Amino acid sequence: MILLTGFEPFGGETTNPSWTAAEAASGILQGEGHAVAAVELPCVFGQSITVLEDALRRYNPELVICVGQAGGRPRISLERVAINCDDARIPDNAGNRPVDEEVVAGGPAAYFSSLPVKAALLALRAAGIPAEVSQTAGTYVCNHIFYALMHSLNTGIGAPATRGGFIHVPYETRQVPQASGTPSLPAAVMAEALAVVVRTALAATSDIKLSAGTVH
Repeated sequence: MILLTGFEPFGGETTNPSWTAAEAASGILQGEGHAVAAVELPCVFGQSITVLEDALRRYNPELVICVGQAGGRPRISLERVAINCDDARIPDNAGNRPVDEEVVAGGPAAYFSSLPVKAALLALRAAGIPAEVSQTAGTYVCNHIFYALMHSLNTGIGAPATRGGFIHVPYETRQVPQASGTPSLPAAVMAEALAVVVRTALAATSDIKLSAGTVH
């Protein structure tokens, strides 16, 4: 079983491409014979973790990919690390705005993705999809759920061998004015990107060595 999650709209938006892409990718993968569940998460600190953990217990997936919107980024971002820090620049959809709080009290400072991010990067590039390895998922609800996912998988929620991680997607093309110059990708491209990452993760037992770091 594969579990894909995306978020509801936030910050005044009427759509969230993370959920659009996750839902569409689940359809692509189901058409290829995979068992897939797609779950929409609330863009709310704490509540999003509850919904995710319920899904982990319900579906007992072997692979989990959570997806969020990173408006302004030009590429699919394969997130490498989640940090134990909530520091919200804007309130969530319930009005919460934690500052300098731990996602999990007393938890490790950080967790690394257990997805083969470098292999996925290579596969995405081969498919002609702009992608990057990202070293930060921010400190908003995306990082919050990424950290919670990895903490859950490392503390026994889900199957023992379950792997998981987080992917950021840009704005969807219809979200931005045509002449604005704001980076975006079509929804179909983002959905295929998620499907590529899933296929890669299912085929790869370990990651590859590939330069994908940053200087700053």
